[in-house]
Amino acid sequence: SACMADIREQVARAGESDLDVLVRGETGTGKELVATAIHRASRRAPMPMVSVNMAAIPTELAAAALFGSARGAFTGANQAVPGYFEQAEGGTLFLDEIGDAAVDVQPQLLRALQEREIQAVGGPIRRVDVRVISATDAALDGQSNDFKAALRHRLGACEILLPPLREHPEDIG
Repeated sequence: SACMADIREQVARAGESDLDVLVRGETGTGKELVATAIHRASRRAPMPMVSVNMAAIPTELAAAALFGSARGAFTGANQAVPGYFEQAEGGTLFLDEIGDAAVDVQPQLLRALQEREIQAVGGPIRRVDVRVISATDAALDGQSNDFKAALRHRLGACEILLPPLREHPEDIG
């Protein structure tokens, strides 16, 4: 359909750029498929694409999960553990359900996106080369929302809105 042709064109344009991308749409619209297509269409395709469900990361573990932890950073940390940003080095980090990101981790995410620098728990600050694609079905804008406006702006350098299938039924097989 014309709708799907438009989405394919947006994916191709996003793949050609190195901008961070925010994919929005209802549950079941194919946000992760779009993120994968953007990664595959990009210069980062040979490098890893790491997918993270932000809703599944407990608040108290979010910083260590995203940015890693240094050896000795806390009791039982016998070795350094790379976070998702490090695992995606040179490639793409897909942050699914970004609207559910803990309020406490949002400033750290903003810093990572603005400066392309991360700090592992108990470790030094270091630069990372990662493209971030995020997705959500949540409304990120509005007064009743805890989502930081600056982070919303930074995530949406390029935004793709996926319409529900009911709005383009000609694509039903």
